[in-house]
Amino acid sequence: MIKQTAGRDALGANIDAEAFAATLMFPLGAPNEAYAQYFSGRSWLAPLTAQQVPTSNVTFEPGCRNNWHIHHADKGGGQMLICVGGRGYYQAWGEEAIEMKPGDVVNIPAGVKHWHGAAPDSWFAHLAFSVPGENCTNEWLEPVTDEQYGQLS
Repeated sequence: MIKQTAGRDALGANIDAEAFAATLMFPLGAPNEAYAQYFSGRSWLAPLTAQQVPTSNVTFEPGCRNNWHIHHADKGGGQMLICVGGRGYYQAWGEEAIEMKPGDVVNIPAGVKHWHGAAPDSWFAHLAFSVPGENCTNEWLEPVTDEQYGQLS
């Protein structure tokens, strides 16, 4: 059962997790408890495949974002995000945040410190692809502060 969490759709109407999930072509998944410590707010995780290019659908409630993190690899690696619903942001360390809407793609090379998550007033879902590489690891870092997040346009 999905716990009801209010948010706003693109037209500004209040919606909950079930209503947002109904707009997606990929499953909402289960509450993202395994990685909850690295998120500010609630998220859901739906692993789609672990073969060839591991891919998951990640859904964020309004205002939810993950911590700064880095995908390390000796060769190749990194992450690719494709927005599939709502509105969110991606930001690399030292750069302006990039707004993401359905169909937008972000390619994140290995070694880049970054975060991604929902806009303050919108649900957000993206496919997260783990780019194959050698000796790939993920390093979770500090949370995105309210001050940093508050600078979104």
